[in-house]
Amino acid sequence: MKKTLSIALAGNPNAGKTTMFNALTGARQSVGNYPGVTVEKREGYLHVNGRKINIVDLPGTYSLTAYSQEELVARDYLINERPQLVIDIIDANSLERNLYLAVQFMEMGIPMVLALNMMDEVRKSGKKIDTRKLSQLLGVPVVETVARSGEGKQALIEIALAEIREQEDGWRPLEISYGPDIDPVLQEMTALIQNAGFLTDTYPSRWLALKYLEGDVQIKSLGTSAGEIGSALEDMVQRVTEHCRVTLDSIPEAIIADYRYGYIASVTKQGVFIQRGHQERIHLSDKIDRILTHRFTGPLLMIGVLYGMFVATFTVGEIPMGWFEAFFTWLSEKTMEAIPPGLLQSLLVDGVIAGVGGVLGFVPLIMVMFLGIAFLEDSGYMARMAYMMDRVLRIFGLHGCSVMPFIVAGGIPGGCAVPGVMGARTLRSPKEKLATLLTVPFMPCGAKVPVFLLLGAAFFEESAATVLFWITIGSWATALVVAWVLRNTVIRGEATPFVMELPPYRLPTFKGLCIHTWERAWQYAKKAGTVILAISILIWSCMTFPTLPREQSQAFEMQRTAVLSRTPENPDAEIIRQIDNEILAIDNREAEAALRHSYAGRLGTALESFTRLAGFDWRTNIALLGGFAAKEVIVSTLGTAYAMGDVAPDSSESLGNRLRRDPHWNRLTALSMIIFVMLYAPCFVTVVAMARESSWKWALFSVIYTTLTAFAVSTAVYQIGGRFFSP
Repeated sequence: MKKTLSIALAGNPNAGKTTMFNALTGARQSVGNYPGVTVEKREGYLHVNGRKINIVDLPGTYSLTAYSQEELVARDYLINERPQLVIDIIDANSLERNLYLAVQFMEMGIPMVLALNMMDEVRKSGKKIDTRKLSQLLGVPVVETVARSGEGKQALIEIALAEIREQEDGWRPLEISYGPDIDPVLQEMTALIQNAGFLTDTYPSRWLALKYLEGDVQIKSLGTSAGEIGSALEDMVQRVTEHCRVTLDSIPEAIIADYRYGYIASVTKQGVFIQRGHQERIHLSDKIDRILTHRFTGPLLMIGVLYGMFVATFTVGEIPMGWFEAFFTWLSEKTMEAIPPGLLQSLLVDGVIAGVGGVLGFVPLIMVMFLGIAFLEDSGYMARMAYMMDRVLRIFGLHGCSVMPFIVAGGIPGGCAVPGVMGARTLRSPKEKLATLLTVPFMPCGAKVPVFLLLGAAFFEESAATVLFWITIGSWATALVVAWVLRNTVIRGEATPFVMELPPYRLPTFKGLCIHTWERAWQYAKKAGTVILAISILIWSCMTFPTLPREQSQAFEMQRTAVLSRTPENPDAEIIRQIDNEILAIDNREAEAALRHSYAGRLGTALESFTRLAGFDWRTNIALLGGFAAKEVIVSTLGTAYAMGDVAPDSSESLGNRLRRDPHWNRLTALSMIIFVMLYAPCFVTVVAMARESSWKWALFSVIYTTLTAFAVSTAVYQIGGRFFSP
């Protein structure tokens, strides 16, 4: 036996697999992605009697036929890595449905242990499962567990190790009869595969034949590249498919599924269940669902739950966010004290600390938000949200599972597009996933909110809250309309059926919530922080270089000298205040001149003749160009561009007063900019995330089409509004 053993945890979604993984491995975990795909990879380890055991948490799947990335990843891991054992985590409340995946593991032949999870709920419902009888009938060890409390985990590992010792003679596939219509051709295909040696060093021959009959895309593509053997197998599948359509009005895939469930039923009806009562937990969930998923009350309650979650996010996260901001303010002050004025000080304070601090300041909000999302997921309510939204989203070519990426990205203002984009990986259809990816950035993320608050308070005063509300409605409406257009043009395709189990409601564990929250928050801080650091330095450089020519700097210095020379020997407080204001005005004019002379200023000026159609001048252009890198910098860049120095989001009121006094700005200009910021290109971090989830081609397409859409709508609003309404 190997010194380091490999055990894979598998199971249906919502069966408690990840909870068991956390219970077994604790903090000894690592999280990443499987090579070449966006499916999350989780590994951990534990030591038993001096032996290290590597635990791999496979993606939750219902089947081993490659319909989705999760199913393909799980199957490829089992075939290519060949772990010593699979522990199949089964929701004991839904034994027959969960055993469908277990039967496929058995047909593959991999050594397996069944972990009947949530046995505490089974006992409360008045039922008992004869695990010894079930083990005898299936021929695999069965262990009762409660992953939430850790019950049975020690016995599970001990039995798994014993099973590994007994199964060292190789994999032993289970063979099920699929009836007189399927069995003959199945045997013929198995013999053909065996004689040709087609992938037999990797897969069991009969299992390959089954995958062909089930229409497995990956296996069929391997057969196509193999030449004659693939054509012969396809002909056999076509022949039996036509036979089944004529005789049974069905297809081989459905017949195979029926016989698997028949095999499961034959097992469970042989004394496996012992009924003691009639009160089942699932009945309680059904009663709750009558209210929470009701056609009218369900959506209203869902909005209330989400609104409450975001209110809690800002209420609870505001205090630690203040600590973060205070820390970065203190760090900036200490840096300015330690380093004399100059380019190095400006780089560290304005570029590095301000840039990274602006992003990391959102970490407390992100953690609280993800804690709420983890609670909704683990409690079972998230599945209900997708179920309720599916009917609406399907009209626009999206899927019920698209709702959470939208919500996380800012469906209620305050989210972040990066985790929203990452959340789209749960969609099984590549085209529905792509449509979701391309529309998620329209949501009003937390980085856009300071811009909306700034312009709303400056130009709409008492109506600022109403403006923010309509921004949210407009974001959703735009995302849905664009999704409909995309699904009917560049990414056409049939909608996939919405198949999702509604698991019983359960109280999440504190440990599981903490682990899920920490993993997501750390990914946000690590990815966003590093990228924002580079972007902040780049923006600082573009707004600093080239510096003003010496003669212009000397001219401003002469103006300051002239003001100071007029100062009397013993000036009173009023004269000192006037002199300070004059010096500040000269400093601001110099800052504006330096900015206009910089690369960023030159680019903003060059674009002004075009962007004036939407009401944007050269200074607004600079801020919007900075927003391509990160929306967090729009407000601070606006402050610098309007010769006010660095302006943080919490000091946007003074910037608002300055904008309100500027003759170029009015309500129509502000509305045009609000619309543009709401719709235009996602920030660079989001673009990178989109490229990882799809491709750079689609990520760049998103940048182009969103910016064109934003400019077209903003221009229409500004031009039409200027004709019919007085600013």
